[in-house]
Amino acid sequence: MRRPNVLLTGTPGVGKTTLGKELASRTGMTYVNVGDMAKDGELYEGFDEEFDCPILDEDRVIDELEDKMSEGGVIVDYHGCDFFPERWFHIVFVLRTENSFLYDRLESRGYKGRKLQDNIQCEIFQTLYEEALLSYRKEIVHQLHSNTPEDLERNLDQIMQWIEQWMKDNN
Repeated sequence: MRRPNVLLTGTPGVGKTTLGKELASRTGMTYVNVGDMAKDGELYEGFDEEFDCPILDEDRVIDELEDKMSEGGVIVDYHGCDFFPERWFHIVFVLRTENSFLYDRLESRGYKGRKLQDNIQCEIFQTLYEEALLSYRKEIVHQLHSNTPEDLERNLDQIMQWIEQWMKDNN
């Protein structure tokens, strides 16, 4: 039975990992956190001193995921999306969080200074939503609010319904 590939993207701290893990648990789909995969496989091409983080080797990430994505049934979680092949995803969800919630979440993760401010600005200016719209057909890109536990449940229900419908239509 064919299953869709789902991309969860958005600014760090919007709830992609929480949503992705729970979605995988409820659907039996494969969950891939690209940041964790890159860390485990050392899929980096350097280190950004200014932002105090490694620089992802996007080509190696694509190579690492290619076979898994062709099988279907994968939930991918990453804050960027413009380097993934368009053909991989059947739907893209961009999680959005109000700045007051996001600031507290990022601060609790130890974000500070320019890294904190740039991520907040990224959310204010809808940078990742715009990136998704430029990278994928606009009809498969959807924004989801991700502020509260109630939002999480609503998003899970909505995505589960979409997956069920996709499976009916494509099997």
